[in-house]
Order: sequence, then structure tokens, then C-alpha cells
Amino acid sequence: MSLLKPFSKLPGLCTANILLVESEEQFQQSLADALMEETAVTVNVRLAKNLPLPMKNEESRPRIDLVVFIINLTSELSFQSAEASLKYLDPGYFLGKVCFIVTNARNASVPTERLDAVRKLAASLHCPLLFAEDQTPDGVTNATERLLTILKVAAGLVPMTTALYLSNLTRCTVPPDIDQPSFD
Repeated sequence: MSLLKPFSKLPGLCTANILLVESEEQFQQSLADALMEETAVTVNVRLAKNLPLPMKNEESRPRIDLVVFIINLTSELSFQSAEASLKYLDPGYFLGKVCFIVTNARNASVPTERLDAVRKLAASLHCPLLFAEDQTPDGVTNATERLLTILKVAAGLVPMTTALYLSNLTRCTVPPDIDQPSFD
């Protein structure tokens, strides 16, 4: 098993490749279907439960422009799987080509410590953290639109903008009081 590298292959013309990583595959398929409806550019969607990817298809695999980790906050396994998969990414991906999407953040049964852990992880890697509603079609559509914006920049399809520049504008930051106990 080797590292997934962002610049090991040449990009396709007017093509963007995205890898959606989710251990439970609940939101992954609906998001993939919505991404495939994009008509301005060709969007190729790859799905994975976790990283590393199998070696057998490495030669035919296209260059991955954006890796998206989908984390379901109601599942501890989802967070652990995403965290364990990060070590199989080349450090070059963390220059604007990794994004986290969190689902079920409004669920009252979600421990606040888990949300704080995801925010700290995204902030420590300087990656965008998006919140998505996976239960409604409008939520999937909104998540798709935000991902397409990031994907087009990461794939180099937006003139005068780089993935690193966009990452600096959209990265997750942790407030200084996140380690302080809340008084709720």
C-alpha cells in the first residue's frame, strides 16, 4: 500500500476527479450522484470506504484532484476511519486538496467532544470543514454546490485561483476557548 500522491499523474482537460471517503456509505452515494449531474466540466467521482486504495488499479486510476472525508458525527467509527486514512495521503494533498464534510451535526445525541475533535483535526491540517444536511435533497444539493466550487479550484479549472489560496480562505480555525469547559 502506497501513499496517494496529488501530482503523480497529468490532469485531464476540463476534467475534475474527486475521491469521496466514507466508512458507512450513507451520504456518499447521494453526493456522488449529485456531483455527476454537473455539466460545465466532466466530474469523475471515485468512492472509497477508507484509505489506502488498492494497488491493483493504480495505473488506470486518474489523478485525484480533491479528497473529501465524510464524517458522520453520530458514529465514532466514522471519525476514527477518517483519521486513520489520513496517513495514506501524501503531504502535498494538504495544500488545498483535502476537505472534510460533517453530517448529523444538529443531532442532539452527538457528543460535543466529537465535534470539537473534528474541528481540531481540520484546523490542524489547515483543511476546509463543511457541514451538510444529509437527510434532505436540498441539503445534498447545497453540499454538492460547495464541493463543486472547491473541486473546480483544486482541479485548476478556475483561472487566477489556486487550491492553496482557496484553502487559506476556507480553512477551519479553532477558537481559543475550545479547550475550556462549556457552561451549558
